[in-house]
Amino acid sequence: MEKISELIESMALEQIEEDIYRGYPHDIGALHVFGGQVLSQSLDAAILTAPADRFAHSMHAYFILPGDLGKPIVYQVDRVRDGGSFSTRRVKAIQNGKDIFITAVSFQLDQPGLDHQIEIPDVVGPQELQSDQDLLQMYKDQLPASFKRFLLPRPIEFRPVDPLNFILPEKQEPLRYVWIKAKGEVPPELTINQRLLAYASDYNLLTTAIQPHQHEVNFFQLQLASLDHAMWFHRPFTMNDWLLYAVDSPSASGSRGFTRGSLFQRDGTLVASVVQEGLMRRKRS
Repeated sequence: MEKISELIESMALEQIEEDIYRGYPHDIGALHVFGGQVLSQSLDAAILTAPADRFAHSMHAYFILPGDLGKPIVYQVDRVRDGGSFSTRRVKAIQNGKDIFITAVSFQLDQPGLDHQIEIPDVVGPQELQSDQDLLQMYKDQLPASFKRFLLPRPIEFRPVDPLNFILPEKQEPLRYVWIKAKGEVPPELTINQRLLAYASDYNLLTTAIQPHQHEVNFFQLQLASLDHAMWFHRPFTMNDWLLYAVDSPSASGSRGFTRGSLFQRDGTLVASVVQEGLMRRKRS
């Protein structure tokens, strides 16, 4: 799919019972359901059961089993609590009678208070950069066949400031900056923009943890999978304009890579933060 409207439509949930919804996977070129899709659909299920005057401010998730691209996913919501200021929802994603993903989402009334944030990094703007898909197309004849699956049109554009070199890999610092933006017009509702950002946030994390080890192991020799994912929404935003995703990886150990991300508007406003740990080990021969 190439347009953001197609992505929004493909991820829409169907209600099948009170607090139970059904979603359908779409293919991004991976062998299993993309983690960002389950993040987005589970957030949507939580939003559908939360009070309308409260917005999602955080979610904490675990990926338990790989999702099957050929089967729908059932999302079951537990309305844990509705307090005076906060509401909590717990969501399970189910396939073949088994939990493949669980998350807790917290909602809050709009309550202004003390305000501060870190500064946006000083990097090249998106207008001077190429998209990752354009860069991959330039070198597609040199890529392994298994990686060419990912050369599908995307509804969200990613423009890396310092692209990964898959052809002649070299050791790099565990730090990267990527500009992201929706292709096409996104509706103004905050909930839709939050779901799209949750979807996009699963890109570019584990690859950052690989950067210090590119001289030791080839990217294509690694097994990668998201294990957990936490996200905080700090301020309103829109996916209609560029957001800078600043990602770093403080640690890798025990076949796991740990990564953090900050998302900024072009005017420097910090809108969201992300933390993820993922499986990062050599494939078994």
